[in-house]
Amino acid sequence: MDTIELLKKVRKIEIKSKGLSAQLFSGEYKSAFKGRGMSFSEVREYQPGDDVRSIDWNVTARTNIPHIKVYEEERELTVMLLVDVSASENFGTQKQLKRELIAELVATIAFSAIQNKDKVGVVFFTDKIEKFIPPKKGKGHILLILRELLNIEPQSKLTNVSTAIKYFSRVIKKRATTFLISDFESPAFDDELKIASKKHTFIALKISDQRELVLPNIGLIPMLDNETGEQRWIDTSNANVRKQYAQHAQAQQQKLTTMFKRYGVPCAQLNTLDDYVIPLRNVFKQKA
Repeated sequence: MDTIELLKKVRKIEIKSKGLSAQLFSGEYKSAFKGRGMSFSEVREYQPGDDVRSIDWNVTARTNIPHIKVYEEERELTVMLLVDVSASENFGTQKQLKRELIAELVATIAFSAIQNKDKVGVVFFTDKIEKFIPPKKGKGHILLILRELLNIEPQSKLTNVSTAIKYFSRVIKKRATTFLISDFESPAFDDELKIASKKHTFIALKISDQRELVLPNIGLIPMLDNETGEQRWIDTSNANVRKQYAQHAQAQQQKLTTMFKRYGVPCAQLNTLDDYVIPLRNVFKQKA
């Protein structure tokens, strides 16, 4: 993509996403995430009415006087975007490609964050870490993230979400609000998510296209796996084939839903045909 075309795309996404973040998401974002982090402030003597769950038993035993731990809200949050840039995102049969939807989501969330003076960072991943942009504030930083996303040429075509979560957990030590954006066509990542979600707040955004869920009846067609390069011919006129295809997609979705629920991770289902505003607002409200 040449520079002029890239800048035009960035500007188009900026205009749309800034409007959405200002008009629709600023309230939901703030209520869902602002001030949710707590940092240790001090230890002081227990006073009547204090929450007994805050008692510091080590200090209490040492001084023989009840003491409690005092925490304060972290007014500045770190927002991390873990963004799947594998080859399966270069698919779309409806309004747009999955990667184009992802770019709009990244921009909308990022602009919501900087309106609340939060820092935003990104991990672009496939089955390896393609690029890490450390958290910073400001419009210029968000535009840099968008340019990198639109212009990235991944070294790999495959997907492995666990690689992204493990890397993120190593490089981000402070608690972060973390958006995991992918179609989740990946090997299992239950263990990595279980560990990371105990420290960080996670929100999953599942990206899909309608043709990944339901096959149309259009006869014999070739189907290509963008990640592996494998091609298969599928007879879509066969009702049993279409049924099995839909059942497999539903089973995969149910498996993901169960896992996210187990670890307390809200998940929004987003596809290339429908408007993403309502499901994204709902997941913000759910987190709030």
